[in-house]
Amino acid sequence: DRLFVLKPLDALTTRNRTTVDGQPATESLLSRLGRLSGPGQGQSDQQSAPADINYVADVAESAADSVVTVSIKTEQRIIDRPSNQFFFGPFGFNIPQGPNRVEEIQRDIGSGFAIDGGFVVTNRHVVSNPNAEYQVIDKNNQEHQVVKIYRDPTVDLAILEIENAVLPALPLGNSDQLRVGEGVIAIGTALGEFRHTVTTGVISGLGRGIQAGNGFTSENIEGVIQTDAAINPGNSGGPLLNRNGQVIGVNTAVSARAENIGFAIPINVVRDAIDNFNQTGQFDRPFLGVSFQMISERAALLNEVPQGALIREVVEGSAAQQAELQVGDIITKIAGQPLDESTSLAEAINQHQVGDTVELEIFRDNQTITRSVTLKQVEQ
Repeated sequence: DRLFVLKPLDALTTRNRTTVDGQPATESLLSRLGRLSGPGQGQSDQQSAPADINYVADVAESAADSVVTVSIKTEQRIIDRPSNQFFFGPFGFNIPQGPNRVEEIQRDIGSGFAIDGGFVVTNRHVVSNPNAEYQVIDKNNQEHQVVKIYRDPTVDLAILEIENAVLPALPLGNSDQLRVGEGVIAIGTALGEFRHTVTTGVISGLGRGIQAGNGFTSENIEGVIQTDAAINPGNSGGPLLNRNGQVIGVNTAVSARAENIGFAIPINVVRDAIDNFNQTGQFDRPFLGVSFQMISERAALLNEVPQGALIREVVEGSAAQQAELQVGDIITKIAGQPLDESTSLAEAINQHQVGDTVELEIFRDNQTITRSVTLKQVEQ
């Protein structure tokens, strides 16, 4: 389930950040979001959590109508094999031969949850095919056509607009108030087969940095929640809930190297993404145009280089290419702000706007140089 130099919930590797190694967004959606958090502005208040040992069942039941399965329709070429039509293959075996035909195949690929009657949140990598047809399936196995997809180009998030559907919104918590050890509940379509699977665990860590992918592409994701709640392929895009039934994260990745290590995008990032919609229904995100790896303090000392973002790839036609950034450069500062464990390149870029011109301090060939870069809008 996870993609773009990003490993989906189906096969993903993780990395600690401190290692080197369409349609206009409706006003109602944005305005209603502020009412979804409920009492206390959606704070994650462990002290007020239900004492009943059946709280997991209560939360799962209350969230069920809002959690959906995301499915995709694709065409698959089928070879008919009449029993009387054979030819001999190169190794002497009889191989059936028949006419080809194309069948439409529908399969479950991920999860999501409603934030407003006609809008569903999921992961961008779940709906990454721009030519595919997607549906969401609710608890009652009712299919709802996805009529518009808003993909966030800088965060693994997407908002699906669904046709003629009114799904109850899940209340949003406050991921800034989370504590390590707090109980959590994950709901989703495990293995792309078992809908509304419920698993439990705790918050194992906060502010993690990972590199996720599917074997073909990958991306850096900063500031995610780590949990030991079982997150399986197909869970991508589903909610991570606190004991009060509030969404505190969007399940996005699982470690391929160990068990009980899953990751979720904090729900406050989702709020920011929705607020970032412009009136054309797109995400107005600044884009530098590099893939990178953060260098930890320890790695910097061992390699006698400064801390910063090591450029691994420069996107053709990007602001980075126009500023003549190179693979192997280490960006140490953006607009005077140092890049280190506390501030990644992505976090620093997101503090600016499309069209801003910022000065980069770069370490190259044992020398420090500067480059001015005008940030572009990400192509969607």
